[in-house]
Amino acid sequence: MTFETYTLDNGMRIICAPSPSQVVYCGVAVDAGTRDELPSESGMAHFTEHMSFKGTKHRSSLQIINRLDSVGGDLNAYTGKEETLYYCAIARDHAARAIELLLDITLRSLYPQREMDKEAEVVVEEIESYNDSPSELIFDEFEQLIFPDHPLGRTILGDAERLRQLTTADMQAFARRLYRPERMVLYAYGDISLKRMVALASRHTAASQPMELVQRAPFALPPLTASETTQEKNTHQAHVVLGTRAFSATDTHNLHLHLLNNILGGPAMNSRFNLSLRERHGLVYTVESSQTSYTDTGFWNVYFGCDPSDIKRCLRLVRRELQRLTDAPLSPSALAAAKRQLKGQICLSFDNGENVAIGMAKRYLHYGITMTAEQLCHRVDSLTAQVLWDTAQQVFAPERQVMLMYK
Repeated sequence: MTFETYTLDNGMRIICAPSPSQVVYCGVAVDAGTRDELPSESGMAHFTEHMSFKGTKHRSSLQIINRLDSVGGDLNAYTGKEETLYYCAIARDHAARAIELLLDITLRSLYPQREMDKEAEVVVEEIESYNDSPSELIFDEFEQLIFPDHPLGRTILGDAERLRQLTTADMQAFARRLYRPERMVLYAYGDISLKRMVALASRHTAASQPMELVQRAPFALPPLTASETTQEKNTHQAHVVLGTRAFSATDTHNLHLHLLNNILGGPAMNSRFNLSLRERHGLVYTVESSQTSYTDTGFWNVYFGCDPSDIKRCLRLVRRELQRLTDAPLSPSALAAAKRQLKGQICLSFDNGENVAIGMAKRYLHYGITMTAEQLCHRVDSLTAQVLWDTAQQVFAPERQVMLMYK
């Protein structure tokens, strides 16, 4: 896979990965997430994402909906802690239509108050549905424990009452600060040339002038201490998250942890947590671990849901698997098997056009780099049992673990 890049005079970056596919996966990645909100803007990044579909200088909300739907395209968006992604899949004959629409909604949205008042209630319902789902809510509250009094600990959905108070002027101020060409990456993976993308972007962002780039303000991470928190939720099933702060996306240890996490609780059914808690002992329906990396920090966690009477037993089995990785390095055969599995998963992920496009956009947005499957696999091959052991001892040490439990 080859990547081609270009930067417009207004600061917008463009990245293109040509492919002979009949489908073009394209979008706009905006360097604006939950951690970029001011204290008075709780939920603003996510709400802005919603409102970007509610009308621009050129289109009503209905026209936005119909613009790609009418030709069989798929348009969507999501908000994260550090970025907002607007993305679509479209037949290659209609790629120009998609790119023009993406630039319209990200650069020329009006955020009309009447639509804000309606959409606030939609987001409030989203918040309430989250509150009714302990298996999802627990992750938000766990991040608050991992990043206390820090922007990364804020929930993406925000506060319901504050959302109802937001005005068009509030959202326009947020957009002026963060929805700028110099904070955006226009990207595409498919049968479209970089030259064509540059021409489209130049035409549809001609009125946008560069401004002084607003850097993400440094916000010192508070010290992390081990803790155990239990909340009474009166749910049939107990929900438990155990984890700790980890590495930024550019830290060399990040890939080490990625492989270790894949061994412990990755997507495969032969992960150690799944084999132990579910297959051998029949204690859980779901057990999984995950790793999240930001530009300057990250965290790792394991989640399981079980009968309240089985909590201690499940925790004992989880900690046994962690101790196995901290007591001794992986054997040559175990290391080879883990590498083989992860490389296979990497190759499969690169066969999904949408995954390729979004991953490419995020890496280029935050780090100015690209990565092929071959490069990633080469990095996996370079890992040694010793570096993995060192990382395991650093991350999985009992004195670093934070636990949140719903009972």
